[in-house]
Formats: sequence, C-alpha cells, structure tokens
Amino acid sequence: MSDSIPPEPRIPKAPGMPRDLGGDLLPPPPPPGDAAPESEPPPASTRVGSLLLWLVGFQARHPFRVLAVAFAITAVALLGATRLRMLAGFENLLPEDRPSVLELARVAERTAGVSTMFIVLQAPAGVDPPPTAELRRLADDLVPRLVAVGAPWVGSAESGVHDSVDFLAPRAGLYAPIQKLEQFRDDVTSRFQYEVNKDSWIDDDIPPPIDEARIRATFGLSGEQTDRFPDGYYQSKDGRVVVVAIRSKVHGADLERGSEAIARVKAVVNEANPASYHPGITWGMSGDLVTSIGEYTAINRDLREVGLLGAAMLVGVVLLYYLRLRTLTTMMVTVLVGVSWAAGIAYVLVGHLNTATGFLFTILAGNGINSGIMFMARYLEVRRGRSSLLEGLAIAHRETWLATLTAATAAGASFAALLVSEFRGFRDFGLIGGIGMLLCWVATYLTLPAILAVFERISPIKAEDTSGPPKGLLGRLRRATQGGAHFGAPFAKLVNAFPRAVASTGFALAAIGLVAMVFYIRRDPMEYDLRNMRTDPTIRSEEIRLSQLADSITGHVGADGMAIVTERVEQVPLLEAALRAKRDAAPEGLKPFADVHALQDFVPADQEAKLPVLAELRDKILRAKKRKAFTDDDWKKIEKFVPPEGLAAFGIADLPESMARIFTESDGTRGRIVYISPISPESVDDARYLFRWADSYRRTELSDGSVVLGSGRAVIYADLWAAVLGDVPPSVIAAILATALVVLLAFRAGRPALAVLGALFVGIAWMALVCVIVGVRLNFLNFIALPITFGIGVDYAVNIVHRYVREGSGGALVAVRETGGAVILCSLTTALGYAALVGSMNFGVRSLGVVAVIGELCCLFAAVLVLPAFLIWVDRSEPTGALKRFSLAPPGGSVRPSRNSGSLPPAA
Repeated sequence: MSDSIPPEPRIPKAPGMPRDLGGDLLPPPPPPGDAAPESEPPPASTRVGSLLLWLVGFQARHPFRVLAVAFAITAVALLGATRLRMLAGFENLLPEDRPSVLELARVAERTAGVSTMFIVLQAPAGVDPPPTAELRRLADDLVPRLVAVGAPWVGSAESGVHDSVDFLAPRAGLYAPIQKLEQFRDDVTSRFQYEVNKDSWIDDDIPPPIDEARIRATFGLSGEQTDRFPDGYYQSKDGRVVVVAIRSKVHGADLERGSEAIARVKAVVNEANPASYHPGITWGMSGDLVTSIGEYTAINRDLREVGLLGAAMLVGVVLLYYLRLRTLTTMMVTVLVGVSWAAGIAYVLVGHLNTATGFLFTILAGNGINSGIMFMARYLEVRRGRSSLLEGLAIAHRETWLATLTAATAAGASFAALLVSEFRGFRDFGLIGGIGMLLCWVATYLTLPAILAVFERISPIKAEDTSGPPKGLLGRLRRATQGGAHFGAPFAKLVNAFPRAVASTGFALAAIGLVAMVFYIRRDPMEYDLRNMRTDPTIRSEEIRLSQLADSITGHVGADGMAIVTERVEQVPLLEAALRAKRDAAPEGLKPFADVHALQDFVPADQEAKLPVLAELRDKILRAKKRKAFTDDDWKKIEKFVPPEGLAAFGIADLPESMARIFTESDGTRGRIVYISPISPESVDDARYLFRWADSYRRTELSDGSVVLGSGRAVIYADLWAAVLGDVPPSVIAAILATALVVLLAFRAGRPALAVLGALFVGIAWMALVCVIVGVRLNFLNFIALPITFGIGVDYAVNIVHRYVREGSGGALVAVRETGGAVILCSLTTALGYAALVGSMNFGVRSLGVVAVIGELCCLFAAVLVLPAFLIWVDRSEPTGALKRFSLAPPGGSVRPSRNSGSLPPAA
C-alpha cells in the first residue's frame, strides 16, 4: 500500500492546521530525495510537551499495543451498543416521573396483555358479485386453526360478533325506553284483537301490522349501526372484505416475540391456502401488534440506512479531499472507534435510544472526525517537508491538541447545555452527544498516530519528485489540491478583492435575519400538523390502508379513543357525567371530544320495570302467531327479537366477551375503563385540538370529591410541547454561555474571542433568515439544532482566528486561503452527517437534518467570508493597530517572531 506526498519547496506552513499554538520551529527541509531517516522530535518546552513527547514516542514505537487497548475497549463498547433498545413512543421523550407518563404507564399496565391482529380477506377486484360466501367460509375455517396456535401467540380468534348478536337480539327490548315498550304492547294488543275479530271489525282505524320494521323501530335496532355486522360477521357493506380478529398476549414492544406471533399467524393463513376457496382472494395483516412491530422494524431499518448513507458521504468527501486511501482508512477507523465508544457509554448511562437520540451517532461521526482532519492536515504538512514519522506525529500532536480539544469541548458544551432541560429527549441527546464529542477526541489522539505508525511500517511514505510534471490524473489532482489546502482559494480571492463589500453585506444580512426572526416568532413558527412529525406514510401505505379498513369494519375503539382507568366501578357514571358536562359547556366549534363510552352503557336502565311489559309482549306476539297474524317469512325475521321466556335482568358481568373485551383489564376486571373519543378521526392530527382534548380529561374532579387522572397521546403530546417551550430558552442560553466560556478561555478573554463570537453571531442570524425564507416550522426534534449549532458552528471561526493571530497583521488572507480548505472539510463532514438525516423516513428527523444543515452552512460561510473580510478591512484601515488589537500575548508578555513574518503565541 505505497503512497507518496509531494514535498513543498518552502518552509512548511499550516494550510490545514490553523490551530498552531506554538512550539519550536521546524528546521529547513532537507534536500530532495528519499524520506528522511527516523529522528527525534523537537524537544518539549513544557510539562504538557514532555507528556506529549512520551505519548508520541510510545505510539510510534509500540503502535500495536496502543491499538490493542483501543480495539479491546471498542469491542466492549460495541457489545453494549448492540443492546441499546429503541423506544419509539413520544412518552419516552418526557421525564419518567411526569404525571402524564406515570398515568400512561398505569393505564398501560391495567389494559396491557392483549394486542390485536387483523387478517383482512379481500375479494378479487372486478369480480361481481363478490364471493362473500367463500370469504366467510375461509374466515370461519381460519378461526379454529388460529386458536390451535395457542397462547401467548394467539389468545382468541373470531370472524365476527356472533356471540354479541346472539346475546343482544332476544334482549333488544330491554334497551328500548319503557314508554315505547308500553305503547308497542298496546299496539300489539290492538292488533291481536283485530286478528281475532277482523271478520266483524267495524272500526275504520285498523291497527298497524306487527312486522320486522316495527319491532326494529321500537327496540332501537334500525339504522346503520345495526347493520354494521351482516349476520354477525366482520364484513364490509359490499361484501368484498371479511376480517378475522385475533387477540394476542404478546405486547407490541416485544420485537422478538411480536415478530414470532405474526410469523405463526401468517403460516396458518398460508397453510389454509385462500386461493383454494376462490381464485384471486388476497389477504393482509394489520392491528396494533402488526403496527408496533412494523414501526420498530421501520425505525431500525431507517437507523441503518441513514447511518450507511452518512458513512458513505463521509467516506466520499474525505477521499475527495485527500485523494489518499491510506489517509481515508486511518480517519475512518479512528472515527468509528470514537462513535463506538459513544454508543457504549450511551448503553451504560441511558440504556436505550429514543426518537431524538436514535440518529445522534450519524451527527457524532460527522463532527467527531474534525479533530482527525486537523491532526492529519498538520501531519501531512510536516511530512511533506521530508520530516520523519516521529517528528510528524510529535508536531501534529503538539500543535493541534489544544485547539482541537477547544473545538471538541465547545461542541460538547453545546450538547451538554441540553442537560438543563426537563425534556428527556433533549437531556439524553445532550448527555450522549457531550460525552461522545470528547470520546471522539480521545479516540483520535490515541488511535490515529498509532494507525499511521502501523501503515509506515507496512509501506513507508516516499517523497515525490516535484521537478517534473505529476504522473497520472491522481498525481495532477494531488498537486493541484495540495491535500485540500487550495479549497479555500476561491473564498480568499473573494474576500481579498471586496473585503468591505463582503463584510458589510454579511452584517446587513445578519441584521435582516434578526428582524425577520422577531416577526417569525410573533407569527408562531411551531408545527401543529402531526402528520409532519410521523413516518412517511408512503413507506407503509398498504399496512396503513389495511389498518384503516379493519378498524372501520370491526369498530376497534383503541384506534382513536383515549382510555381512562378509574379506581372503582362506582366512579364511572360520575366520570361520564362530569366529562359530558365539560363537553356541553364548550362553545360550538371548540368541543373537546365527541362522546364518552363505558361498558355500563351496554347495560340498559329500568330493567325490572321493563321485564313485565316484555313478558306481556311475548305472550301477545305468540298468541298472534297462533292466529296466523304473520307469514312464515315474516316470522323468521321477527322471531329472534321476541323476548325469550324467563328473560331476566343482567349486568356487566353477563355481557359477552366480544362486547366487554376493550373494557376489560389485564386481570379480568370489567367496568373501570372509560374511553373518550375525538370529534373526528382527522382531528387527532391537529396539535391545537390535541391540547384542547388533553385539557378536557387530564384531571377530572367528580361530584363525590375524588379525582380521576387521564393520559394518552393527547396529554403526552401536550406535555411534550410544554416541556419544549419551557426548556428551549434555558437550553439555548446555557449553550451560548458554555460556548462563549470555552472560547474566552481558549483565547484568554482577548479580543480575538470577540471576533470568533461575532462570526458565530452572524452565522446564527443568517440561519434565522434562511429558516424564515424557506418557511421552517419548529418542532420538538429540530429544536435540538438550535443549541448544538452554537458549539459546533463556532469551530470554524476559531480556526480562522487562530491562524490569523499566528500570522499577524495581514494574516487573514493566509488563514482563509490555507486554513480554509481544512475548515471547509470539517464543515462538510458535519453537514453531511446532518444531511444524512434528510434521508430518514420520519418527517421530524428530516426537519432536524434540514435545520442543522442550514445552521452549519451559515456558520461556515460567516467564518470563511465575513470574518476574514472584516479582518482584512480592519488591517488595511489600521495596519499597525490590528495585530495589537488581536494579539494573543498575555499582558506584559511577548511573542516570538514567526517564520511567516507574523508572531507565534507562547508554546502550549
């Protein structure tokens, strides 16, 4: 794996390493020829320098020991990383002790243990009439086969509500108002008298006949709801779809067992061979278990695809910049080690990922590689001057460690600023990101020199003869780019030609951005359409279609209704009354919900008073039948509604399983669950409505003085926004202060720090302007981009100012021309880490990527355009005062003359 580096004819500067914090000057380069023999690095002048020299010597002489330790730690970290669980629910973004989260957990525990699966059997398109009989027969045949699968995979299976129909039909009269029953009894009596005496009937007013329509009207059985289940089947009105409902004991969060349950059900259906019942019958699966497993699978696939996309873009841009496989391999291994350590520490400290942190490692890779870029740029510069491996490593170590640590600390501090948030999504993001940035820095300075030493042993770098034209396309590209240093040349040319215009334009745009941001905030930039926070529906369009179809046919309440679990059955009627009072008191158009549903609603009132009336009705109807008052066809239609002999009152314990199932707790207790349904299925996608809905049932005081709490996605989402809106201001302020503190410490609170922070301020103002122009809506995911942009975006201005101070007055042009290339690469790797998020299936994650890329590019251009243009402008206006104004030398100290006619700060 041979490689070569073209030497420079001049004493090396730092085209890719602006963070030179001083030290001994390099000796003049030796005459052209092969690489110089191994030599000792320059002597250290400080205690830190001595430690660095020892570390460099150890890494160069014992690289395999260093890498063995690093890779052993990486292996342990990866073992923990593989055990990270993905928690997709929004409740996982809130603190675990939040009342709404505690109540949601309590309700889930009481109602858990039963998940649903639906087998949706569909008739072939274009076949009329549809093979409804075959669909029903297939559904009936599947039921016993599915039940035979057994628990926990299948607890029960049914093709309809036959038991409910059989239970309700003879008891239908108990649901009718007693006044109607008494009137109907009188009408039946009159009709019976007419049938007995119709030959001698002289009254012109003939009593109406007793038929199915009259009985249905009296018992309240007319209308669409009554015909919802034809012959008791879960069947569509047109007969083209029949559904088999399955209850499973496997929880939706159990990925392994849930996948197994779905696989077993699919095997049963395939074994039944639907096509053998009728050619063209198709089938699919839906239900909350299928949806949960599908979402987990989609998220895991999304994490993998986004990670691979980010890695591919990272590899591409680094290879394009350096055009060296050796360099690419070294840096990729280094950043992989750092990100692996971050994933391992995430398992130790957090134990899981959520919607906010799931894609964090792509961001860490893009930003964590920056330290390696700076180290490699300085190393290659030294080696280009024909220095030895040991000297190259020592100088790269000495002249980059403090500056890269400053950048990593600033980025880590901006992540850590999120720790002040109560919002668990922010807090976990800040914890993992803050520690991860420092771990990436440690991994760089531990492993990168050792990897370079290994490559040097395998295939030593040879100097390249520059006396003639470069060989091949790759050689010409390397000569032209000089390791990417010339990538900053276009920016240098622009700021050199028009410094005042560039700086003035940048400041003006920043001012416009601030004004636009004020108006943008006043117009409320929040995202209220929840469809823009979910997974792209086109990814799982067929599953969503089947879910909607099954829900509409079966009437599955869990689709939209929110469950409230009371402590006592006696509280249920009081809760229903209190909730309905809230609904009725709300103005028209602002109703918080449609209705309240409880198992008690299926138990009719005044049963004891109705039983004697129904007994009389039975007697009259049967006597009328003896008198041939009904044809045989009519009797078949009304017989099932005739009150049975010995009809008795019943309670919730007597209701059939299919009716009571959704109101039954996991331990079998009935009657303590209440559902509150939204005003429409579409309304749940509107966050404003969810806030109103949540407030209506979050806390309900009953007439007996007790209090019932409610939770669910409406309350969870409302609390998410409350947490975000409350935590973003302190998080942003903390990020600003932390970033400013790091910069002030790095520059010893001098005026260069003001230049760095000023450039950051311009970049953030530009970010606001661009967000306003493109119409970015803020949500609880892309909010994260605001605080972390401060720490990551300040890195580029730090690089430029460091190089400017080193070069002295007039050095801004050198800084942007020679340092700009490395700065651009650092920004590209970070931006590409963000850009990979735009490829996510989740719209919220995409929005995070968009906002973060905007902030990254704005801070980059502010650093390589406005900042150097301003410095050039100042230098040309006050050539003698500018250096003093921006000097890093401490009061009363001195600076040493630089080989670049500038000045160097004291050694680190």
